[in-house]
Amino acid sequence: MVVLDATVVNIALPAAQADLQFSNGDRQWIITAYSLAFGSLLLLGGRLSDLIGRKRAFIIGLIGFALASALGGMAGSFGMLVFARALQGAFGALLAPTALAVLTTTFTDPKERGRAFGVFGAIAGAGGAIGLLLGGILTEDLSWRWNLYINDVIAVVAIVGAIFFVHTVARTGPRPKLDVPGTLLVSGALFALVYGFSHAETDGWGAPLTWGMLAASGVLLVAFVLWQRRASHPLLPLRIVLDRNRAAAYSSILIAGAGMFGIFLFVTYYLETTLGYSPIQTGLSFLPMIIMLVLSAQLSTNIFLPRFGPKVMVPIGMLLAMSGMVLLTQLDAASRYAVSVLPPLMLLGLGMGSIMPPSIQTATLGVDREFAGVASAMVNTSQQVGGSIGTALLNTLAATAATDFVTAHAPATPQVLADAAIHSYATAYAWGAGAFALGAVVAAVTFRRKGRPSTNRTGVDGAVEAAGEPVLAH
Repeated sequence: MVVLDATVVNIALPAAQADLQFSNGDRQWIITAYSLAFGSLLLLGGRLSDLIGRKRAFIIGLIGFALASALGGMAGSFGMLVFARALQGAFGALLAPTALAVLTTTFTDPKERGRAFGVFGAIAGAGGAIGLLLGGILTEDLSWRWNLYINDVIAVVAIVGAIFFVHTVARTGPRPKLDVPGTLLVSGALFALVYGFSHAETDGWGAPLTWGMLAASGVLLVAFVLWQRRASHPLLPLRIVLDRNRAAAYSSILIAGAGMFGIFLFVTYYLETTLGYSPIQTGLSFLPMIIMLVLSAQLSTNIFLPRFGPKVMVPIGMLLAMSGMVLLTQLDAASRYAVSVLPPLMLLGLGMGSIMPPSIQTATLGVDREFAGVASAMVNTSQQVGGSIGTALLNTLAATAATDFVTAHAPATPQVLADAAIHSYATAYAWGAGAFALGAVVAAVTFRRKGRPSTNRTGVDGAVEAAGEPVLAH
């Protein structure tokens, strides 16, 4: 539901704009309001789930997200829709890390844990593509408002499931306290970071507000780290992110998130504007990628990860995704879906299924139960920040490439403009391939070899984590 909402509304935007009569300049706020609230409050949401209990936080998050979605669906004005989207993001920031923390603390049996994380990782990777498919169907067959109402249907099922199947774990020690200064510092830093990249996407990197927000984010992040070193009840104990395997996992998720947004964004543009696909056809075009991602996630988590560890699986996934991106650079106006689009999408699905589940499982393995929520929030934060960076950078690079192409091939005839668009997409794919190549190197160098013990005691019940063995460690 949370990952879905990052893309499901995109396809509904033109219909919503026509209905509510807001400008093209205002349109970005429907997306930005969600990402700002979600990205800036994730660590707070994860910590709240540690403090008030997973089950309670999970149900509160579901109810809040459902009510916000209903409000957005009923919106009669632009302002109400933006407010509802921000509210969705705020409750999503509580819901997303809590869901992963529930998974982390519920499934301790290695075999069950592998299956659970395979499913979770597949959904995390495929959610954006499912959002495009569902958004197209709902917008064409029902109304743009159903892109928001659909969350209420999902939430009812999830709430009933949570009541019966999510168990409350009794607290054994004293109730921990919330690190208020740390929360304010990191929330401000993440807000400034996401806003800075969102502003760069629309107003360019030279805008004073872009650099001002990014600089403010850097200052606040440094202040947050310094405070965490001395805080008696830190929001995010630094040992969690400084563990070598977890740092590698968070980095892999961030890089994969940046690359994935490029896939959805520019392949969607290509299919709809160059090949003339409808929203439903575009969504269906991503279906083979989703199938390969789900298949790859199950195989990598249950068979290959226990045998080879993340040091092998994640770089392989990055290289598969890179290969898919390289193939996408060859697309032109005469390309056919079955020959030129389907193979790279299937490669990308295989790659993401080998990156996301192992990285998510490694990022949350062996963390003290007390900090499972905030460690899970770092997964979502990495993905959200990666998406923001990827969208801003790739959009800027693509726009520059299109401008340069038109300048070099003046006058700007319709054919030149069409060729410029394809050239801009190819530029974005090439940079996306570079991001995945970087991810392969980072993962290969940073992840520990399978079986090497960690010296960092952050394991459940104080056990030393057997780094590099994310399924067999317990």
